[in-house]
Amino acid sequence: MLKISNIVSQIDSFVWGPVMLVLLVGTGVLLTVRCNFLTWRNLPWALKKTLSKEARTKSRGTGDVSPFSALTTALAATIGTGNIVGVATAMVSGGAGALVWMWISACFGLSSKFSECMLAIKYREVNEKGEMSGGPMYTMKKGLKNKKLGAVLGWLFALFAVIASFGIGNMTQGNSIATSVHATFGVSVTMVGVVITVLALLIIIGGIKTISKVSSVVVPVMAIFYVAAGIIVILGNIHNLPAGIAMIFKMAFSVKAVGGALCGNIVASMMNAARYGVARGCFSNEAGMGSAAITAAAATTDNPVRQAYINMTGTFWDTIVVCTITGLAIASSGVLGQIDPATGQLYVGSALTIAAFSTVLGKVGGYLVTIGITLFAFSTILGWEYHGEKAFEYLVGTHKLNMVYRIIFSLVAYVGATQTLELVWNFSDIANALMAIPNLICMILLSGEIAKDVKAFQKIIDRER
Repeated sequence: MLKISNIVSQIDSFVWGPVMLVLLVGTGVLLTVRCNFLTWRNLPWALKKTLSKEARTKSRGTGDVSPFSALTTALAATIGTGNIVGVATAMVSGGAGALVWMWISACFGLSSKFSECMLAIKYREVNEKGEMSGGPMYTMKKGLKNKKLGAVLGWLFALFAVIASFGIGNMTQGNSIATSVHATFGVSVTMVGVVITVLALLIIIGGIKTISKVSSVVVPVMAIFYVAAGIIVILGNIHNLPAGIAMIFKMAFSVKAVGGALCGNIVASMMNAARYGVARGCFSNEAGMGSAAITAAAATTDNPVRQAYINMTGTFWDTIVVCTITGLAIASSGVLGQIDPATGQLYVGSALTIAAFSTVLGKVGGYLVTIGITLFAFSTILGWEYHGEKAFEYLVGTHKLNMVYRIIFSLVAYVGATQTLELVWNFSDIANALMAIPNLICMILLSGEIAKDVKAFQKIIDRER
């Protein structure tokens, strides 16, 4: 008889299988085409607006936080261990070519992220406390013509979002911090757990305004810090870079399993590369999941389309920038497919990224990756708390219990840091995938409305260029 953990693990593998990946990317393709590729064509404009001074103010429209703060809070939840550990895992399981499929999924993910954020702002509400409440659950309830279907989909999305917030958004992140800090610096997991819990509580207790203030500083700093370290590693191995890039593209599109001098014992086919690249890419940037839309709904804006373009750049920063740096650092280092002397097995996960950084930076490389994992994972805890809180508020129908949720969420971080709960992780991973299903259905049903609003706003973009 199969153990419960084995059954949950098999369900996890199924829900994150080919059907889900085709649905995620397929929805992105549909939305990109229906929007006449405007999400791609307007990316330079969106990046310019994101980095403008105006994006840091609340001068245009209504909302709780500035457009830039809404983006960085959403990025806090998405730039996490997936950018360091997830990329490494994809490149071991799917070969170096997995990186190309990450890029491909991210390109179509731009349209998914744009659409879910635009709809969330369009259908947001103001709660009794005067705060913005929005996200796919409100879009489903108010935007879908079939109100019964909308109510059911909205409730399911909110339920899965709350479950995912405790698992993927909290416990797994706390465990990543505790294990990496213990392995690198020798600090006990208990001590790390206490520090994470206290820091999280101090920040989370203040709600979205405090979380966004911290995120708007921590997210850009940690991303610049990690990208700079990654570029140093790539430049240090620059002689391997052309061969590394050639191997990435060769392994991405080769029908037969191939390897190479820079891939050691790694051999993988195009199907493997696509499967792991798309899965890790979607997991990292969360495009199509609907989570970022909850934070986008808090933004101060005069038009849902304007803010959606700003939030859309999150997929660009997360996957095209940060994941690429990790991937190129690994591909040019020569450690992919090599044996880890400490375990006698292939380098995997964070150990692979640490080994890659260490080829140029020595022991400092290990410290930098560990600090990166710590900052990325902690910011994910903060971002996901807001996602879960708003989903919880939707389920219970009032904001009055939000403080209870904040305190429980902070305490659960300690459990994640000090316990290895594979069953809980797999269960929350399933909830994360199940969040996407009602969200994707909703976006497909409202794709005509999305396309109409995008095309109407294009006149404003043409004037502002």
